Amino acid sequence: MIFLRGGFRQTFFAATALFGMALAPAIAAGPSAVEMVEVSARPISNFHIGSADKQFGPLEFVGGLEMTSPTRDFGALSAFRFLKPGSDLIGVADTGFWFFGTLTHDAERRPSGIQSFRMQQMVDASGRPIDKKWQVDAEGLAVKDGIATVGFERDQRVAQFKIDPDNMSAPFKQLNYLVPARELRQNRGFETVTHANPYGQHEGGLVVVSEKSLDKAGNIYAAIIEGPHKGVFTVKRNGDFDITDGAFLPDGDLLLLERSFSMAGGVKMRLRRIYGESVEKGAVADGPVLMEADMGYQIDNMEGLDVWTRDDGAVMVSLISDDNHSILQRNLYLEFILHQD
Repeated sequence: MIFLRGGFRQTFFAATALFGMALAPAIAAGPSAVEMVEVSARPISNFHIGSADKQFGPLEFVGGLEMTSPTRDFGALSAFRFLKPGSDLIGVADTGFWFFGTLTHDAERRPSGIQSFRMQQMVDASGRPIDKKWQVDAEGLAVKDGIATVGFERDQRVAQFKIDPDNMSAPFKQLNYLVPARELRQNRGFETVTHANPYGQHEGGLVVVSEKSLDKAGNIYAAIIEGPHKGVFTVKRNGDFDITDGAFLPDGDLLLLERSFSMAGGVKMRLRRIYGESVEKGAVADGPVLMEADMGYQIDNMEGLDVWTRDDGAVMVSLISDDNHSILQRNLYLEFILHQD
């Protein structure tokens, strides 16, 4: 697909990506069977369009994929986590689907394709598919010990599921997310659900960060909902960017994926490193911007992030985009090395 620029594409983002309105919501009919999905992946070799540059601040671009599929349910990919570093993955689509697949790499360690991709519609306690999108607007995902923890918008909740790629059932537990429900904006809820560093102050406990639910000072609501130091905190809002995902780095800092839109500048994405010691009950967490990219780069509506360690010890940052089931947007996978020096 051509990477479109200009006012029409920007206007479309305003109407869809930033307000959560898909042109053609993918809701399947009938039983919630696992659906095998054919995915074609076109390699992306340059992050900055028209440039061979690989280094963007501390991030080195490794490669990417533009993913397409003839299957109607494919798309709206809002969050993912690797079950095996850089390989097997699990994710959620904000249309109420689970997805699983295996990312492949070539001999140069660049992303080369997606194999064994499959999807399943989320179900209720009776095992019936949930057809109302507002009930299954899944936005954030964390994975640990065979348990998937999902943050939902609109019907605000944080729920836990047992991971079974052959049969994802209803949640077995709802978690107290600590932030007062009245403070969560309907379509600006928990986009980040992540486990803290297991050896850090929160001992691997769950941390949730909202997209754009603001306190009176204009900071973004968040909470540590597990571990020895549970409590509500906020993240300092930096400019007009909203938070779309996050994951903790090996050193204990929190890496956030952020997105903004304006008619003048179009869509932008940003990675911001939040100091781990500022993720504390009652604190205002903050940290530096590591990278920012606009529509002159290979980005789209960037929604999902994961951090993993490659077999050679490199700290990797992977991103995905949500195409809102629009022919004007793309499903992208991007991969970077985060240099710690």
